[in-house]
Amino acid sequence: MTDSVPSPAADPGSVLVLGEALVDLVPADGDAGIRAAQPGGAPANVAVGLARLGGRPSFVGGLGDDAFARSIEAWLTGAGVDLSLSGRSSLPTALAVADPGEHGNTYRFHLGDTATFELPDRTAEAARFGAVYVGGLAAVVQPAAGVVAATARAAAGAGLLVVDPNVREDRTLDPVRSLGRLRELCSLARVVKASDEDLARLWPDAAPEASCRELAAEGRLVVMTRGPEGATAYVHDAPAVSVPALPVRVVNTIGAGDAFMAGMLTWLGAEAGWDPALSAEGTKEMLEYAAGTAASVCARAGTEPTAPLGV
Repeated sequence: MTDSVPSPAADPGSVLVLGEALVDLVPADGDAGIRAAQPGGAPANVAVGLARLGGRPSFVGGLGDDAFARSIEAWLTGAGVDLSLSGRSSLPTALAVADPGEHGNTYRFHLGDTATFELPDRTAEAARFGAVYVGGLAAVVQPAAGVVAATARAAAGAGLLVVDPNVREDRTLDPVRSLGRLRELCSLARVVKASDEDLARLWPDAAPEASCRELAAEGRLVVMTRGPEGATAYVHDAPAVSVPALPVRVVNTIGAGDAFMAGMLTWLGAEAGWDPALSAEGTKEMLEYAAGTAASVCARAGTEPTAPLGV
């Protein structure tokens, strides 16, 4: 990190994080034949990242009553995430079986009839938060998807809606309906963060850069992440701003995109007062801070971000 990158403020602000908290089954100690259970889910990872970076996230998710749910609750509350708006159910917790590879992570999901997607309706709460984040599987899996869409519409009219489409593919997901829901969320958002792979899946007939430009032309701050190639931000009528990924010894990439998102949100709350109309200099600082947060995850064996390297 450069000296120009700001340290996180003691209180960058409150964020409503809406989505799934589930269990990732990941190879244990590099042995693909043994799986270890760890709490995860993109929105839950973002909430934990925000809390560890000094924010005040409130998580709206569905929690079951099994051992996995108790582990998830301890993980979230231990990080400082407020769960008072989450729902409770007697159903089990959803599972995501991770298969990390040279070119990224693939997943197989066990989602049906789980507490994870029984989200309570907290639409009325959206206006009291500095920002509202939505994304992940809850945006496309019912019954959560309807709650996410309604909350996103309320947030778009009341404040700052931030969307990470985080496209997932699985035999249990309807690709046409899922992509349509994610495109709608992007159209409502003021801030969109997406990987180049997400953008190629959402708009397969356009280059990812062209899709970013089109989204930004309507007044959004759009950030495209490209893994080891870094990240680029697009704003209306301004040159794109890019930063490289920080060089680290990669131990694990699971959760790196969510850590980047947590870094972005932390910076926007602490340094921009949730105003996404950034100068070129501010955009670069935001990207550098977020890239450092992601690097802190890639260099560690877990998925919880710490302050960016060098900060």
